[in-house]
Amino acid sequence: MRKHLKFLLLLLLAVLILWWFGRKLDWAEVGRSVRAADWRLLAAGVVTVSLTYLLRAYRWRTLLKPLTPAGLRPLFAATTVGFGAVFLFGRAGEVVRPVVLPLYDRRVKPTGSWVTIMLERICDIVAIIVLFAANLLWFPVPQGREAQLASVRTAGIILLILSAVGMVILIWFERRSQGVIGWFDTRFKRWRFIPERLAHAMTHLLEQLAAALKILADARELTETIVWTVIIWVVNTISNWLVILAFGLPFNLTNTIFVMGWSLVGSLVPTPGGAAGAFHAATAAGLIFLNRPELDANKSAAIAIMLHLVAFAPAIVWGLYYFIRGDVSFKRLQQLSSSEEIEHSIEEDEINNESGVLSLESQSQLVKDSF
Repeated sequence: MRKHLKFLLLLLLAVLILWWFGRKLDWAEVGRSVRAADWRLLAAGVVTVSLTYLLRAYRWRTLLKPLTPAGLRPLFAATTVGFGAVFLFGRAGEVVRPVVLPLYDRRVKPTGSWVTIMLERICDIVAIIVLFAANLLWFPVPQGREAQLASVRTAGIILLILSAVGMVILIWFERRSQGVIGWFDTRFKRWRFIPERLAHAMTHLLEQLAAALKILADARELTETIVWTVIIWVVNTISNWLVILAFGLPFNLTNTIFVMGWSLVGSLVPTPGGAAGAFHAATAAGLIFLNRPELDANKSAAIAIMLHLVAFAPAIVWGLYYFIRGDVSFKRLQQLSSSEEIEHSIEEDEINNESGVLSLESQSQLVKDSF
């Protein structure tokens, strides 16, 4: 009941933001802008987004490699189904990707899937922050936006500092993981208000995170992960650029990266429909901020809508393909996005781990030996 209430509240929030976003728009003009867009460039954007899903599958396989082998096809399936779930359920759908992968590839354990997704999210967050902050260094000041751009640059620098601090903390945790995990294990035994099952799951997750972080302690593995991340975000930037060019705007990659930063802020709002409403409002605001004479509110809204559709269209198509095949049903997708299912999968993995799955030390030794 609580899960459904939360979903309804987020759905209501999405509706309110969409209403606020579109209350002053001339929707006939928005429709004309969409119809006038170059559909060849939009189609190229869709193909490019599909490529990013494949690249994410390759990176995920790289992150999983020291822990367990994984097939590229199951990784691609889990990636597209996961992004389709984000469109359907909002940020709550992000939990589907790491939970659904073991259904496609039994060699992958739930916790191993979870911690590599955690690393992937860290890589993506750091990548977009660095990309956005670095872009601001040479970003031309739009006429009449000098004061506002100074504030945006300050925010970019703060985000860059926070990401650097976060990386330092992760490096420290990787080097002191045994002591940190031991400290938490002792505290969990004293803190009776934390259920024993949850305490075991959290400790096991920390162990798996420490093992996964050891992946990035190896220079070759770290380099490979960085290379995949750079390629993913270069291709993603090109996809956004193609969509904007489809509307006849003389944008360069610098302008595109600036707008992507605004889109990222909007995408953090956990509304269903892939941050519906918040993504559109933030992206349109970024476009309007550029103060271009050819960019009014209606055209900015049209671009924001198409950027959102192009970003999720391939995942929806692939998700339908896997639904039709019967690999994952809509009901099962809802179950996988529940906290109870997540806790159950981690607990089950914990039981398997105690029954003979490699311990942290054994995993770490395997990681070391594999290189």
